[in-house]
Amino acid sequence: MTKTVNLSHWYDVPPAKLWDVVTDYDALAEVCQPLLAFEGLPEGRVREGQDFTVKVRLFGRLPAQDYRMRVVRCDDEAMQFESDEVGAGVKTWQHRLNITPEGSGSRLDENITIDAGVLTPLFALWARKLYSHRDGPRRVLLGLDKKE
Repeated sequence: MTKTVNLSHWYDVPPAKLWDVVTDYDALAEVCQPLLAFEGLPEGRVREGQDFTVKVRLFGRLPAQDYRMRVVRCDDEAMQFESDEVGAGVKTWQHRLNITPEGSGSRLDENITIDAGVLTPLFALWARKLYSHRDGPRRVLLGLDKKE
């Protein structure tokens, strides 16, 4: 059983600035707080071919679980990436991200396809919450909003 979550967000910044934030691992860790904490994320930015295992903690408190991330595509020119992920109860978590110019800013489109067996609907709800949550902290990192 699979389920797909689709999200779009608009930012009043040039696409290259948004791309720099969404492909930075330090920014990823920051925009996921406090819902998800990582241990062992690589330094720097997303690069095609990366394959690594991190520890993830829901709400930064629950026991750490192994989570493998593989970057199958990262195209700086097209501003697109795809990752295949597995672990922490998930059989398959395919994340596709695309940034396009729109009006005076940029649109970020994300597509997350999940297979977690009978728990797929719950993981899809979690994905929608987590990826929607990232919008606020990302706006702060982009200088569009002030930190609360």
